[in-house]
Amino acid sequence: MISEPSRYCTVELQALPSRIGQVRRIVSAHLRHWQLDALIDHASLGVTELLTNVHRHALPDKRCTVEVALLLDHLTISVRDNDPRLPGLGELTSREAEFATSGRGLAIIEALSESWGARPYDAGKVVWFTLQAPPSPVALAPHAHSVQGATTDGPFTAGQALDTVPFLTADEPLDAVTVRSALAH
Repeated sequence: MISEPSRYCTVELQALPSRIGQVRRIVSAHLRHWQLDALIDHASLGVTELLTNVHRHALPDKRCTVEVALLLDHLTISVRDNDPRLPGLGELTSREAEFATSGRGLAIIEALSESWGARPYDAGKVVWFTLQAPPSPVALAPHAHSVQGATTDGPFTAGQALDTVPFLTADEPLDAVTVRSALAH
């Protein structure tokens, strides 16, 4: 059986406004490398919303890990942080919504993604979303099967090993470390 290779990228960082744009560019570069240009806009917007939520709400710190995984025909982006409080979709009244300048992050995630969720992870949580990847230009073998949909358990298991990048401090330039990814060739 011929199967699509799995692709992963993991970045650890402090979720500070100056880092969010850098992570967006890293995710975009990986998607271009994986020939998934059609997903860049939605993936960039989604990772921005998740990192902004960490920056605004996560306690006790802003350390987090962004994981990007392409498995078969689904791209999954997750952000793991150290705050155990699970997020929820906030309900704004029409009057509040008229003047609100924030509070729509998870509603945006819900609108742009095929599925999304949040679950406890160690002492914190992971929030994730999936996007349907366009068909691969390489045809699958006749007996290969694609798995559709996502589970509420999220995309990653506790025992899954991924390459990581050390935490970055606010004054450390991004190019001070090499972003590593596990690309199947």
